[in-house]
Amino acid sequence: MQSYSKIPSLKTHHNLKAKTINWGIIGAGKIAEKFTHDLQDLKHTRLVAISSRSQSKAEKFASRFNIPTAYAGYDKLVKDDNIDAVYIATPHSYHCNHTKLALEQKKAVLCEKPLAMNAIEVEDMQRSAQKNNVLLMEAMWTAFLPNYEYVKSILDSKKLGELLHLTADFGFFTPFDTTSRLFNKATGGGSLLDIGIYPVFLALSTMGEPEAIESKAKFFENGSDAECEMLFKYGKKTARLKSTFLKNTKTEAFFECERGTIQLHSNFHEPTAVTVIDENNKKTYTDFKDNRLGYCHEIEHFNDLLRTSKTESPVMSFEVSQNLIKYLDMVRSKIGLEY
Repeated sequence: MQSYSKIPSLKTHHNLKAKTINWGIIGAGKIAEKFTHDLQDLKHTRLVAISSRSQSKAEKFASRFNIPTAYAGYDKLVKDDNIDAVYIATPHSYHCNHTKLALEQKKAVLCEKPLAMNAIEVEDMQRSAQKNNVLLMEAMWTAFLPNYEYVKSILDSKKLGELLHLTADFGFFTPFDTTSRLFNKATGGGSLLDIGIYPVFLALSTMGEPEAIESKAKFFENGSDAECEMLFKYGKKTARLKSTFLKNTKTEAFFECERGTIQLHSNFHEPTAVTVIDENNKKTYTDFKDNRLGYCHEIEHFNDLLRTSKTESPVMSFEVSQNLIKYLDMVRSKIGLEY
């Protein structure tokens, strides 16, 4: 095993006098809990308010994480002068409205993936950000993880030659439940938008836009997608991608290059191990994870953008988010999935 400490550092080093960024969160569900865990571990970063549909839920969340202010509804949070940035952690179908609500109050927005339900909504959100001259970024946290940055650095360097094939899956079994957000078609539930977005992101960020795509799916009784298999074609190069709620999968990614293979271990979208196999060696790098969950990296990136008055991320740019939703829309069209 080789530790990450022996790999050139890709982490940002922060000025001890950096401006403190005050955050508010819209939505008090499980993803907000994970985000809060990492945010509160960062220097020069403070969570000052949480909002939920009900006062009791907001107060319960605030009490658990020692947050000063709890709001029922979202209008008061986005108008709070103490807040610099807002994290949108509500279900997919609310992302567009909640993001615009914050942008119109000149609040920087980090919106959970997928940025919206479709390309039309994404364009609407980005226009609002440009109109108000405010930072907006899709919270695709995988893009900022040290393990994925390391994989990208190898691929970009061509040390293993050209990337020929990608295989990536994301699956876990969970009983069908019409009361669960995961299966609620009206709010974007289903495997594609919830977890299929991760394999699609890997393909687009390493292989670019495909020449053609094929896709097939299985559906639950309410019409939400239970499983989606995708094939992105790049001439003779391919990306085979899968998302499923029907069974547990290894949730790994394999990048097959001309002179070797890179493996992103389970769970590939989180901080995890990386194995590099070339013509002479096989090395596994394991020290990509610390006591944080991994959301810290995207938060630090966003904070730095805000401190330097940027309105768009060079990593998760408007173009990247546009392409991501473009191909998710194309897959939906192929499998006949409509919201």
